[in-house]
Amino acid sequence: MAYPSKLTPESILHAALPLLETDGPDALNMRTLAARLGVQASSLYRHYPDRAALMSSLEGYATLELHAEMVRATEEVAGPAARLKAAGHRYLTYAAAHPHLYALLLAPRQPAHAIPGPGKDLWNLVLRLVGEVSGDPDDTARTVALWAYLHGSALVGLSGLLGLSGDRGGFQIGLEALIVGFAAAQASTGTAVVTFSAD
Repeated sequence: MAYPSKLTPESILHAALPLLETDGPDALNMRTLAARLGVQASSLYRHYPDRAALMSSLEGYATLELHAEMVRATEEVAGPAARLKAAGHRYLTYAAAHPHLYALLLAPRQPAHAIPGPGKDLWNLVLRLVGEVSGDPDDTARTVALWAYLHGSALVGLSGLLGLSGDRGGFQIGLEALIVGFAAAQASTGTAVVTFSAD
């Protein structure tokens, strides 16, 4: 008789990922997941007390993945404006490639103080990239503006509202306009230089 491998939070999470990514959150329940792993559903509760805990872990995974993707996008890219542009494009690419995972990042929640963790790390990455362009290392206002633009663009793209033609370059135009505006904050010092690399 074959016995299933020892369960760990990581093995459960990685078994849940294809269920979520293929069929969406409604298809992901503890019974289905247990069947995929070849165990009883009760075995899962030793690692995740309920489905909400599993979904929270998947959200953390998505946040880490998006962070890593945006970091990779900025590597070997010269100039603050070009790095921010590259990160913005990678954000949209990730959302399009992983719509169900991405949706977890925008799930409704009660407002709360930010705490250390993947979400805070992702925010700090974008805050740093924006600050490198604007000259303000704690440029919360412009970072919020960029977040809103990225989130909105991703959701519009995923909704299908843009039709078969897509955004026809609208995302890039908007992103570059934001970056130029951020750089204008440094204009009075004469240090603002905006250079965009080719896509």
